[in-house]
Amino acid sequence: MTATEIRESEGAVLRLRGVSRVHGQGATQVHALRGIDLSVRPGEFVAVMGPSGSGKSTLLTLAGGLDTASSGQVRVEGQDLGRLSRTALSAVRRRAIGYVFQDFNLIPVLTAAENVSLPRELDGVTSRRARAEALTALAETGVAEYADRFPDQLSGGQQQRVAIARALVGERRLVLADEPTGALDSAAGDTVLSVLRARCDAGAAAVMVTHEPAHAQWADRVVVLTDGQVVEERPGGAANRTDQNR
Repeated sequence: MTATEIRESEGAVLRLRGVSRVHGQGATQVHALRGIDLSVRPGEFVAVMGPSGSGKSTLLTLAGGLDTASSGQVRVEGQDLGRLSRTALSAVRRRAIGYVFQDFNLIPVLTAAENVSLPRELDGVTSRRARAEALTALAETGVAEYADRFPDQLSGGQQQRVAIARALVGERRLVLADEPTGALDSAAGDTVLSVLRARCDAGAAAVMVTHEPAHAQWADRVVVLTDGQVVEERPGGAANRTDQNR
């Protein structure tokens, strides 16, 4: 790394350095990611774009500690995820990382509020405080009225917003979102994107996978992947608006 790169990476919430991910062996080997370098600082909203199979979701799973890099280093708030014990990694994921999955991953036997509050309770927060924080997060994403409903009593769009509330609850410093507006109409999608933007403006960092150029207008920076490699980085719409307001 050059001196400039070192200065730019200091204080980053998320730092990927030379990260590769290989699946399989021999003739069936697939290089999902190849030597990715990426830093995301506090307050920064990054959109990741690219064709299907380009490695976008793999990048998120590595950043969220859900998978392990074949080579390279993934750091969240200075902690090397590859060197943490399973217990320590789970703690980082509960406290620092919020993850929005494409398929929601809500627990069917828990209500919306219970799904959102569960990570906080697992981290030792009292049930009363965890529920209060869950209701606040559900209100942010526009589904507070469904707090006591179970997932199968909610539409796909409502489940998506509950999943987003779960990713935002508490003091998450890094939010990772895989197509977070995929099940939402345009108005609900804009609501969710405005919530993510507000969280970044308050000091969190976010990385969002999206296929929609319009959604990247909410981001500060757009990273484009092709065949597991970064082929382009450019300012997002939020950065352009900031420049125009100067």
